[in-house]
This record gives sequence, structure tokens and C-alpha cells, in this order.
Amino acid sequence: MARAARSRTPNPDPPHNPLHRLLHTCFDGVPALPAAVRRTYRSRRTAPTATLIEPPHPLARSLGLIAVTVLGAWLGLLLIGRVHAPVGPMDTSMALHPSLTGGTTINVPPLGDLELRSHYAPVRLDVDVDRLDPARSQALVDHPERFAGLQAEVTHDVTRGTLGLALHSCVAVASGATALGLAVYRRPRRALAAGGLALALLAASAGTAYATWNPKSVLEPKFSGLLSSAPSVVGNARNIVSEFNVYQKELARLVTNVTKLYDATSTLPVYQPDPTTIRVLHVSDIHLNPGSWRIIASLVKQYRINVIIDTGDTMDHGSAAENHFLDPVSTLGAPYVWVRGNHDSRSTQKYLTRRAHVTVLDHGKVAQVAGVRIAGVGDPQFTPDRSVVAAGEPAERTAGGRLADSLRTQRLAGTPADIAVAHNPTAVTEADGLAPLALAGHIHHRENTMLPQGTRLMVEGSTGGGGLRAVQNKKPAPVEASVLYLDRTTKRLQAWDEITLGGLGLSRAEVSRHLPRENQPGATPAPSGSPHSSGPPSGHSSGPPSRPSGSPSDSPR
Repeated sequence: MARAARSRTPNPDPPHNPLHRLLHTCFDGVPALPAAVRRTYRSRRTAPTATLIEPPHPLARSLGLIAVTVLGAWLGLLLIGRVHAPVGPMDTSMALHPSLTGGTTINVPPLGDLELRSHYAPVRLDVDVDRLDPARSQALVDHPERFAGLQAEVTHDVTRGTLGLALHSCVAVASGATALGLAVYRRPRRALAAGGLALALLAASAGTAYATWNPKSVLEPKFSGLLSSAPSVVGNARNIVSEFNVYQKELARLVTNVTKLYDATSTLPVYQPDPTTIRVLHVSDIHLNPGSWRIIASLVKQYRINVIIDTGDTMDHGSAAENHFLDPVSTLGAPYVWVRGNHDSRSTQKYLTRRAHVTVLDHGKVAQVAGVRIAGVGDPQFTPDRSVVAAGEPAERTAGGRLADSLRTQRLAGTPADIAVAHNPTAVTEADGLAPLALAGHIHHRENTMLPQGTRLMVEGSTGGGGLRAVQNKKPAPVEASVLYLDRTTKRLQAWDEITLGGLGLSRAEVSRHLPRENQPGATPAPSGSPHSSGPPSGHSSGPPSRPSGSPSDSPR
């Protein structure tokens, strides 16, 4: 019927021009062809069907390609991205891994790992020390003079290993992204696009790492693992200040010390600080934790500490029954300087005054211990006594005023103090400009700030890990202490190590080394006669100190 209807439809006059007739034939369903040809064409032609699935949006396709590229590149780095390279006497493995913060991690089993903030990029450089080559290490042991030429050798090896890692990583990311793209899209062009995009992303990451590269990061490494071995890897403070002038020297010294650590146990070196450097161990807020004495004694022996400064809250309730807890202070191996905290009673102070090798500071008293002049004031409040209303920060500032008056008197007499000590940071802040260094505790976490008049305020965390309170919290508080290195002549701060141990039930140990800005390579030292000579460290902000929130009476510490 349809054909009959179509046949009865009047047709327009066909065009007389042959060219027009051909065009008319093409656009009108080829009616001029023979009927047999048209039937064959129609039988082989697939009838159009409705599109049920719309093609993906271009943005979705782009995001999908990026996801495939990143995942493929990561798989490529993971599977074939690691290279083996000798660095001096050591055999190492190098690899790049995706990271949000960048940096470099050097794994030195069984000592632990070193974390360096070497760059900021979406890739992290991982270096694993696989083993110490027996032949090369024995040659260094037999010929110690070769350590002098280790700098050039290490620089050459690291450069060659880095170039090899770069080429290997390019192949790894391109291969991984291309293979995954081919598996997902099954189209060579899309797979090659994924491989090219992976190379572009790697090149951009390398450019970012190069632009943010910080060779001084070796000066302030963060160690994890065996605490006793970490300082030996870094070297002592004096050597860091005087010898680490360029990145190649820093790297060579690091490799040298790691080589010595891997040597036979009979020749394993002990950490030997410069004998002219005064080493001060700063502890605080022990809160009746008996394990703290064992930790302090170990640090005194390991670091050859000259004097221990305790900024208070050694006790928890300050009762007379607790006093015998203090007996080990006379046997720690170094003089013990102590100021009263808000959890330490007058009875506690009196008991400590009678102990051997203990110096109790209060009312701005100045004492010279191990060649360092230290002035201190006890906390004016004893918060465990609920029958007395806590006076809050005004009382702390008043006590700090007494400390400041004593420091001014000492300065006028020509015997200025080197360190000002109090338990509460609010009190010791009053000594700003009157001593180059001020120590405090109370707030159970570290703070390091430069006060407006040039005094560096160092607030220590809890060396007792919060004491008995550690079992009350969901997560144990860390055990914290610091080793300060002072120049014996000027008594100025050269460097300091921040020591952090895992709290109750944890065994992780970390050591972070820091240098004042004027001791960084290439810095111009400030005049030694001014408290401003201890400038802010790299990475620490300068400005007014951060005061603990709330008054001491409100704090559970």
C-alpha cells in the first residue's frame, strides 16, 4: 500500500542537465539506479536504531584519562621504577613514589630512617641502604685517609644514580600508563596519550622539585628508629656548625658516619661531642613517672651531658610521701638544676635542697653550674592545694618580674646570666632581653619562639609523658626532652636536638636536629654581646611568644 501510495504521488519533472540528474540521484535515495541494485543495497543496509547510551562528556573523558595515567604511572614506578646504585662503600636502592609533601627518606636498616625536607613536590625520593660492600668498606677501614676523598666519590655516585633514576622513572611511568591505557581503552592512540601525559606529569614534578630544592635540609634531619645511633649519623653540633658548609660536604659526612656505623662492632664509634661544647639537657613535667629517671640517665651518658635543667612539675600532688621519688636525682651523672612547678610544694623544694648535686633556684637566684650562669624563679602557685584560690597569670607575671629584676642586677654587676628558667612560660617571658635563652615547661608540648627583645624561649614538653595521666588519655603522650649545645666561651646556643620517645606502651624514637639561623652555612653571625645573637631557627617564626590558654589554675597540668 505504501508503495502504491508512493507511486501515485506525482513526481517532479526530472532535470535535463546530466550533472543535475546525478546530484538528484545521490540526494533522492538513488532512484535512477536499476531496481535490482537498489534492492541489494537496501538488504545490506542496517536500519538505524535509537541511541540508548549517550557518549561521555569531554570533561569526564579527560578526568578518566588522568586517573588512568596517574594509576598507571604509579604502578610503573612500583613495579619497575627502582634502581640500584652504589654510593661510596654502600649499595643503595633509589625509587620515586607519589607523595603529597615530597621530601627524601633514607632508610638505614637496622638504625631506622632519616626524613629530609629536601623539596616540595608530588613525588618523594626513597633511598634504601641495602648493604655495605665488604671490599669497599674494608678498603676504607684499612686506609682511613681515603675518607678525605669520599666527598667527590659520593657526589659523583649520587649524581650518576640520580640521572639513572630519572631515566628509569621515565620509562617506568610511560610504560605503566601506556599498558594500563591499552587495557582500559583498547585503543593505541588513547594508550599513547596516557603514556605521554605520564611523562609530562613526571617532568612537571621534577621541575617543581628542582625549584624547591633545599640542600640545607641535611642540617635538620628527622630520625626514626634506634635513638642511640641517630646522633652518631649526624655528628656533633660543633662539626655541623663549622664543617657543613656545602651540600656535598654534608652528604659526604653523612655517608662517612653511616659507613662507620655499619663497621664491625669492635670499631663502632661512640657519639663524641666536641669537648669544648657545653651540653645541657632540658627536662620538664615528669609528674611522678619513674621511667623518666632511666631515660634521663641514658641521655646523660649518651650525650655526655654537663648539666640537667628541670623546669618543674616533677611531682604530681607535692605531698611528703612523694619526696622519695626524687632520690635518683643525685645519681644521674650530671649536676641537677631545678625550679618549682605548680605541682611541686615547698616541702618538695626543701627536700631537694638537701640532695647532693642538686641546685634549687628561686626568687631570681643565680647559680653557676658547669660554667653556665643560670637564674630561676619557682612557680608562685601550688594548684593541688584546693584550699587556696589560684592567683592565675598575674601572679606568674609578678614572679617573672622578680626574675627580671635579678637579671638586671646581675647585668649591672658585670655578671649577666646565660639562661633564665621558670616553670610557666608567662613568668619567664618577663626576662625578655635580659638573657639570651629562656627555658620553661608547664604546657606539655614544645614551643620555640623568639621574644621581641631577642631572647629565645624554649618550652619543653613532658619528659614524663604526662605521668600517671598517660593511662587516662586515649593516646599516650610522648616523652620529650632536648639537648642544648652551648659555646663554652660565649655561652650562645649552637644547636639543639629534640628527642621524642613513644609514650606508654610505644617504642618509637625520634631525634630532630636544629640550628639557629646565624649558625646556618653562609650566615653572618650576630655580635656576641647581644641577646639577639641567637636568631630564630630556620622554619620557626619570629614574633611574640605563644602563651598557654587559660591560667595555670585552670590547667590540669
